[in-house]
Amino acid sequence: MTRTHVAHILLTFIGRPIPALRARCSIEEDDIVTLNMILRQKPAGFIAVSQDTTIREVLEILSKKRIGAVLVMGDQSELAGILSERDIVRGFACHAVGILDRAAAELMTPDPVIATPATTIAKAMEMMTDGHFRHLPIVDSRVLIGLVSIGDVVKARIDQHMYEFETLRTYVAGGV
Repeated sequence: MTRTHVAHILLTFIGRPIPALRARCSIEEDDIVTLNMILRQKPAGFIAVSQDTTIREVLEILSKKRIGAVLVMGDQSELAGILSERDIVRGFACHAVGILDRAAAELMTPDPVIATPATTIAKAMEMMTDGHFRHLPIVDSRVLIGLVSIGDVVKARIDQHMYEFETLRTYVAGGV
């Protein structure tokens, strides 16, 4: 059998579900490559603040919750922006300690890039890498439903690769 035949056989079996492997790798067949998988594995909800929340209060939230960003909501409970640790560091660089009493709206990134639950993990990684940001709000039918971090996306991508690897290994070992 040639290398081309082996490659074709292996590629033919990528993604075929093997229940035991799916359970071990936290992968669901229907959403193996979408952000929906990440959202289903995370606790529901997200951490959000109002536009007039002070940077001091935001820092307390980030520290207590051990997170890297909060969503900033507008007057009508719509997503107005996102405020990350990086935004705050930039604020310190420009305004020093005086930044602590400023409002979140002054430092937030307004109108952030968003994704949907159907966005693929690969696309999310591309968006985050190209845009140089680490947090991606998820919107479904114009409703904010969650937030994923680059860490969430990388972990899901690793799980996806482990699932594919285990599937191929099981196939090659004659377990299919």
